[in-house]
Amino acid sequence: MKIYLNGEYVEKEDAKISVFDHGLLYGDGVFEGIRLYDGCVYKLDEHLERLEHSAKAILLEMPMSRAEFAEAVCETCRQNNLRNGYVRLIVTRGPGHLGLTPDGCGPQSVIIIADNIQLYPQELYENGLKIISVPTRRINSSALPPAVKSLNYLNNILAKIEAKRVGFLEALMLNDKGEIAECTGDNVFIIRKGTLYTPPLDAGSLRGITRAAVMDIASGIGIAVKEQALTRYDLWIADECFLTGTAAEVIPCVEVDHRPIGDGKPGELTRKLIDLFRDSVKMDGVRLD
Repeated sequence: MKIYLNGEYVEKEDAKISVFDHGLLYGDGVFEGIRLYDGCVYKLDEHLERLEHSAKAILLEMPMSRAEFAEAVCETCRQNNLRNGYVRLIVTRGPGHLGLTPDGCGPQSVIIIADNIQLYPQELYENGLKIISVPTRRINSSALPPAVKSLNYLNNILAKIEAKRVGFLEALMLNDKGEIAECTGDNVFIIRKGTLYTPPLDAGSLRGITRAAVMDIASGIGIAVKEQALTRYDLWIADECFLTGTAAEVIPCVEVDHRPIGDGKPGELTRKLIDLFRDSVKMDGVRLD
């Protein structure tokens, strides 16, 4: 496997960064996860824009232009003869001192990994996923804006561990008001009486690329879409529920906190949105050839 590392394509065994890199020492950096479908890098420009916004929010100067990042992402896929898969694009503050101050850090480290991924077993896309709410809360948006995809994911990792220790693959995270924020790596949607609901961004939700795509698809087929504060109760009594994310794509959720959603099976509208999303992914992005 070839890894893009600071302008070079190196074997994964040779892909090394400094132990003084602040991305390693402090999680000081940003990243994007991007999907590749049949040689089409899905919504690449949107991902690169979000990467730029995350970097700007943490005062991290981007070392490459958007066009240069785009070409590096595509070439990393070509180097690995990859037609379908997942791309992880990382930008760190670079090597510096052991102290917190970023003064003297640099140059920035740019890492691009292109590989295969399967977040959940195929049977869960057919039969639905069961999730559970956990004690770890989403970080308050006034402390760290949820729109920033930083390298520090400890908050989400703790929630994932809590869920897995009681037998669940995914955790439902609440904010400090007790409202639904998101899952550990996915946005949350419910359908109630034909209307699609999802938590607003200020609830602690990531500005998901797949989230936005599904909202557009739903609106395009006449489904009302509302961003609204939701509680666990709203999920418990929903007709349907599903999660969205770059890695997870769109996956039905059939149980929350041991309570079946609807009839405990993936709903009709959920299945329709999954099909429409899958049809759209090969037409909305940058082709490798």
